[in-house]
Amino acid sequence: MATPVVTKTAWKLQEIVAHASNVSSLVLGKASGRLLATGGDDCRVNLWSINKPNCIMSLTGHTSPVESVRLNTPEELIVAGSQSGSIRVWDLEAAKILRTLMGHKANICSLDFHPYGEFVASGSQDTNIKLWDIRRKGCVFRYRGHSQAVRCLRFSPDGKWLASAADDHTVKLWDLTAGKMMSEFPGHTGPVNVVEFHPNEYLLASGSSDRTIRFWDLEKFQVVSCIEGEPGPVRSVLFNPDGCCLYSGCQDSLRVYGWEPERCFDVVLVNWGKVADLAICNDQLIGVAFSQSNVSSYVVDLTRVTRTGMVAQDPVQDSRPLAQQPPHPSAPLRRIYERPSTACNKPQRVKQNSESERRSPSSEDDRDERESQAEIQNAEDYNEIFQPKNSISRTPPRRSEPFPAPPEDDVATAKEAAEPSPAMDAQFPVPNLEVLARPPVVTSTPAPKAEPTIIPAARNEPIGLKASDFLPAVKIPQQAELVDEDAMSQIRKGHDTMCVVLTSRHKNLDTVRAVWTTGDIKTSVDSAVAINDLSVVVDLLNIVNQKASLWKLDLCTTVLPQIEKLLQSKYESYVQTGCTSLKLILQRFLPLITDILAAPPSVGVDISREERLHKCRLCYKQLKSISGFVKSKSGLSGRHGSAFRELHLLMASLD
Repeated sequence: MATPVVTKTAWKLQEIVAHASNVSSLVLGKASGRLLATGGDDCRVNLWSINKPNCIMSLTGHTSPVESVRLNTPEELIVAGSQSGSIRVWDLEAAKILRTLMGHKANICSLDFHPYGEFVASGSQDTNIKLWDIRRKGCVFRYRGHSQAVRCLRFSPDGKWLASAADDHTVKLWDLTAGKMMSEFPGHTGPVNVVEFHPNEYLLASGSSDRTIRFWDLEKFQVVSCIEGEPGPVRSVLFNPDGCCLYSGCQDSLRVYGWEPERCFDVVLVNWGKVADLAICNDQLIGVAFSQSNVSSYVVDLTRVTRTGMVAQDPVQDSRPLAQQPPHPSAPLRRIYERPSTACNKPQRVKQNSESERRSPSSEDDRDERESQAEIQNAEDYNEIFQPKNSISRTPPRRSEPFPAPPEDDVATAKEAAEPSPAMDAQFPVPNLEVLARPPVVTSTPAPKAEPTIIPAARNEPIGLKASDFLPAVKIPQQAELVDEDAMSQIRKGHDTMCVVLTSRHKNLDTVRAVWTTGDIKTSVDSAVAINDLSVVVDLLNIVNQKASLWKLDLCTTVLPQIEKLLQSKYESYVQTGCTSLKLILQRFLPLITDILAAPPSVGVDISREERLHKCRLCYKQLKSISGFVKSKSGLSGRHGSAFRELHLLMASLD
């Protein structure tokens, strides 16, 4: 059997289901390149070993979705910020929570560990940046200056500066020793998503949603160069450890850039979609991306990537030949960081000037620490990842082996490689040649995961629709490309059906609107219910919920059966609308319903009272039917769980 020749530059390593619900944040351990931490809407922080299917550790304690996670340099501590504004720090060696930090008033959008001291910086949607001393569980200093959410924070290698990027299109540099802003770097025309310090020189790189990367001189506080033409928003950048180039994780590609002058050394096609974080280990670049509850990891062999030299032609955007540029003299190195030999003690001086910012530990925080726990599923994996870093050794630590590349066969050995040996198959599966023949495409729904039980309202991609369905199916590389007519016919597939659905819905909304103009709210709701289309009911309830005075008791009898259907829907927007309407009914009419049902019977004939009593009995019966479902869903985590728990408390009087 012929031995296949490995020629791959980039390949997919694995895909895992990281959380029971959507993944909202993730980070790679930069020291090892093998540790992955993910935060999800299930309020958990999960730790994984790259290229291993099982979760090493699951950290609990947060009561709202985890929006940001960060590992410290030795990969011994992890910090996570939640949607509620709370921050928790876990000790991975002890597998328990170390600190709970409270003080932000909105989502935690960014976090970073100080390189030497036990300090953490946090950026929030409340526009504030806070520096925390995790040993004393207090806020050291608060930095104000941004006008919108702070999306990224990075400490300089010497630990003296802090760079922040925000949605207000600016990058700011803060002096930790003076406790004030040193400089502001404007120029981006979109939200700045990421900043990164050069490992040796006084240089800062920033990436923005305006598809540009800018390099800033930290001695002169001015722009060095600007790279434009990224295929999408810049979400992740990483300097090479020796500082020779910058890697940019773009949509389905890795780009290698230089500066002074700005130039692109190489472009590597990687089918990773929207890559979220990058790390380098063993001359391999590891990239991770997430979609819904799935996390995928990819590897790029940097020995096959050009990191210095002439400008590389971009195979993705530009098919025109590029004229060779004359060689430029190498730019002089900037002043390097003065690395202190001891732990950073500069922020201690700042702490003396900011005692008002310190938050003393509360009993509620202590209770949270007692309730928090870490679940270790595989102790062997835990020891393999963390134990070597906690032991003291005078010899260099053993380096982890690089990830093996999957074999890519030529035509002569394709048939033999179709039946790989058991050892090769166990190490890494042989890629499907049919898949390799297709152009890079990001599928909107991960396979083979089934359709989610709850479809998020703010999703960016349609559920059940694959981008590959709109591309011509290529069976073998030698097959000729389809003509334009055939390609367009595939793209139009299902278009007529969708137009019919949208036209029908538009007609239904026009019907309800015509009834609404008569001023009879009850009749318009009845007409929406009669159409038997929940989407129309949702549109109408979203309007009625804005004005509580429109609600009457007879309207509740019509709406409550529809609310029960909305609460059981798989669409998050439908569930949210149903919860809002039910909460409004419970707050306004439940006391009236219970009082009328508990009142003694009247003497004589009172037709209006009898009608009101009939409506109350009907509403009470419907509420009792809904209460069982609300109670069963009150144990959920995240936004749905809190909404159902609130409804369950409001419906307690029904029992």
